[in-house]
Parts: sequence; structure tokens; C-alpha cells
Amino acid sequence: MRTPVKLAAFAAAAGVAFGAAALAGGAVDPLRDGDEPAGHGHADAGHDAPAANEAAGGTPPGLATAEDGYALVPERTLLPGAGPAEIAFRIVGPDGEAVRRFAIEHERRMHLILVRRDLTGYQHLHPRMDASGRWSVRTTLPEGGVYRVYADFRAGGTSRTLATDLHVGGEYRPRALPAQTHDDATAGYTATLEAHDARGGATAEVTYAIARGGAPVTDLQPYLGADGHLVALREGDLAFLHVHPEEGAEPGQIRFAAEFPSAGRYRLFLQFRHDGRVRTVAHTVEVPR
Repeated sequence: MRTPVKLAAFAAAAGVAFGAAALAGGAVDPLRDGDEPAGHGHADAGHDAPAANEAAGGTPPGLATAEDGYALVPERTLLPGAGPAEIAFRIVGPDGEAVRRFAIEHERRMHLILVRRDLTGYQHLHPRMDASGRWSVRTTLPEGGVYRVYADFRAGGTSRTLATDLHVGGEYRPRALPAQTHDDATAGYTATLEAHDARGGATAEVTYAIARGGAPVTDLQPYLGADGHLVALREGDLAFLHVHPEEGAEPGQIRFAAEFPSAGRYRLFLQFRHDGRVRTVAHTVEVPR
């Protein structure tokens, strides 16, 4: 993206549940991606800037399961425990019918983000839609707890993020964010993060340097139409940002411009593709006032 993308802040919504700059890092398992083939068209120019933000006192996107006449309607509301599960839902439009026309954005018509409320267990899934407008995807939830689920899509000419909580039965042992470090590693890759001028309400340059075996990775393969894909979540209310990188980064680097709406800790999940596989790394950014 060429312009900074504001991270919309939202509180936890009391909706229905699905069924089926100091830095810190911690290894994350490889991305669970859907098996939908790539190449379904090019992504749109990018997500719309939020219509309102905290400073303006407006209602940010992702606050609830419904907005502007569009609603996220799950098939089930609870899961009895961890393990394999199907997540199925519909997006209902202002006419009360299931929406079946979605624009391609970042090479997919639907992005489903799943993360436990302690910011562990992150997954990025791409459900499939049938002729009736029913979206579904199978995944595995490794542990019990309360998960936040985001349906990120573009319909009716506007990008939308509808979110709700998923309650998974079983023992829940929340984890603290990892210890402070600039680096996170997965499967032999190291991602070093620098967040320049990260302050609440200001634009920050967020740059990742990707290395393998100590050498820069200069031949990253496109993933969702770009060198990397970033989701950031704010600790506490799990405010959401979904953005692709800016152009012109040095080889072996991925650069983003993001505006953090407030001071606080944010968990950043980066995905990139190399040697035909998508890798996921995670860092915590502490944004001062």
C-alpha cells in the first residue's frame, strides 16, 4: 500500500460465537492457508481507510458482527473442545439474503483470521463459498479458550471486517506475550523487525529483514499478490489491521506504513512465501505515547 493504513480500534463485541518502540517475538507455526488456488485475479488497490477513528470519536470497523446492513451469521455458536472443526457462516446483506457477490481483495474473496484472545494460536484461512452463499473451511483448534474470529472481505463497494468470539471448551491457560527481542524465527528463517517512529496516532515505518542461514532472502515469492502480508492486533481489545507492503523496499526486506491509533502493545503477524511455502513470524511492538 502506498498510503498509511490506520489501525481501527474496537472493543470486544458481544455477538454470537463461531463454531466448527520495544519489540518482542515468539515462534509461530506455519500459516494454515486454504487450498484455494492463487491467481483468481489481482487484489484491489487496498482496503479502504477506516471511515472513522478513535481520535474522531467515530465507530471503527470490526466492532460487531453487523454494520451498515451486513451481518456475519455463523452456523454454530459453540465448540465443545479443541481439535478438528469446520467453521461455516454466511454474510447476510441489507436485503436479508446471503451475499454471493464479493470482490477479490489480496487475491481472495474472503480472509478469515483466527487468534486466541491471549494472541496465540494465530491462523489465516481462506474459506470456500458454495452456490448458496455459505462459506466454510476446516481447521484444527489446538487448545480451548476464547478465540477472536475476523471475516475480512469486500462487498457492496466497501471493505469490511466483521468479528466475533469463538468459545472452545476445555482447559484454558492464557499465556503472556513473549520476551523482548527484535527477532523471530521459524523453520530456519529469521525475521528482524524495526518499527521506526512508532507512536500513538502517528505513522510508523515497519520494516522486516528476512534471512535464512544468516543470509538475506532476496527471492521472496509473491503471497496474496505481494512480498508479505501483515495483520496487527492490539492487546486487550484486539483492534485489527490487515495490510500489504509498500513498494520499493530493499531486496530481502518488506516495508509497511501503519498508523497505530494509540499507545499500547500490538502483536504483529507477518506471512511471507519462500521455496513454495508460506511462513509465519510474530513480534510484539510496544507503542509509546
